[in-house]
Amino acid sequence: MRLSLRYRLLLPLALLLIGDAIATAWAASIAASGAEQRLAAQQWAVAGTLQGSTFPLTKPILEQVKGLSGAEFLFVHPVAGTHSTFAEPLPQAPTDVPTAIRPEADDAHALGPPVTVAGREYRCLRLHLREPSRNAGGDLYIFYPESLRRTAVRDAVRPLLILGLAGVVAVVLAFAFGSRLVRRVRDLDARTRLIAAGDFRAIPVTGTDDELGDLSEAVNEMARRLAAFQDELQRTERLQVLGQFSGGLAHQLRNAAAGAKLAVELFLAENPSADPEPLRVALRQLARIEANLRQFLALGKPPTGTREPCDLANLIDQSVSLLKPQCQHTGTTVIWEPPAERVVIVGDPTQLSHLFGNVIGNAVEAAGAGGEVHIRLAATRREAFVVEVSDTGPGPPPAIAEKLFDPFVTGKDQGIGLGLAVAKQAADAHGGRVTWERREGRTTFVIELPRG
Repeated sequence: MRLSLRYRLLLPLALLLIGDAIATAWAASIAASGAEQRLAAQQWAVAGTLQGSTFPLTKPILEQVKGLSGAEFLFVHPVAGTHSTFAEPLPQAPTDVPTAIRPEADDAHALGPPVTVAGREYRCLRLHLREPSRNAGGDLYIFYPESLRRTAVRDAVRPLLILGLAGVVAVVLAFAFGSRLVRRVRDLDARTRLIAAGDFRAIPVTGTDDELGDLSEAVNEMARRLAAFQDELQRTERLQVLGQFSGGLAHQLRNAAAGAKLAVELFLAENPSADPEPLRVALRQLARIEANLRQFLALGKPPTGTREPCDLANLIDQSVSLLKPQCQHTGTTVIWEPPAERVVIVGDPTQLSHLFGNVIGNAVEAAGAGGEVHIRLAATRREAFVVEVSDTGPGPPPAIAEKLFDPFVTGKDQGIGLGLAVAKQAADAHGGRVTWERREGRTTFVIELPRG
């Protein structure tokens, strides 16, 4: 049978609470009985002294005994008369109180039956005095106040009740803490079930800083990693699906680009008097298509290529030249002033061309008609060159801002989200990085490339 953790934790506490209550009640009863027996033993000790007295039980004597014991006394003798410690004379001695007989066992003492005298409650012992007592023939009544008896019993029981109450409070607190613990465990159980169902949102870590708090943090970390793994799996699946049909498509596109290049080259060879610049731009665009297709097919694979000295200014010039027709068509202004000195690093010129071409092209599209793109190349750090490409566009949507460099992430209606992913791969391959930020109302991409 499956027993819930709640019952495993709380059932022993409930049993402990019941046991504590029973033990406290039993101990209090024993303490009350013991206190009453001690009072009775004291009164019987007084009674024994008076029974064997050789002096007359006069009022002064009885007053002295009252001061020692706290009880009231009444002595009735057929010859000596009646003597009492009561403030007011009693109308008569209690006739319904039987004569008490001294018990043989020490633990069998009793205070006698309850009586009411002058509106106050007492416990009364009636003793008939016999020889050799000088007061033989008389009856001695000992009235012990009920209020003193109750006080003595209460004083004996109070510590036990306090201990019992402390035990009850401790068990109740343990019960409350146990309930809270079980509730937190159930919250974690519900959260793990949501994670199993694909909900990787983090849970708020509440309560004290304890092992369950650490477990909540671990669950949140697990959820974050699972979310990252899921994203990576989805990207991998998209790339796998893309790889299944991209080979044939790329082959057809490359054949078409190669045919177009051959046609343009033949036209230039057969028409030497024609203006070659537009056709050369077309050739460069076709070459870029071929290179983009190769880079597209290599996305996600270890980068390969040659390493040679590359002039960054020339590579940026080429990218700006390729984008010039598009900028003229849309009315986008590109501001680019090459540095006075050559900026040379060792790298793969093809990958670097993709890096600059995709970042600058993305800025031109973001700036739009009438917008402006500013390109700056500088050695702001000793160990790296920095290229800043800023545009006047509105910036990427907030929903994709954190994943801007992931494959297939785009805010464009007709984009496929590969340009910046290719740019990041090229920067990573050269030991650099690409970042972006909003600065003074402009979107600025920062490309850092090491000198070596």
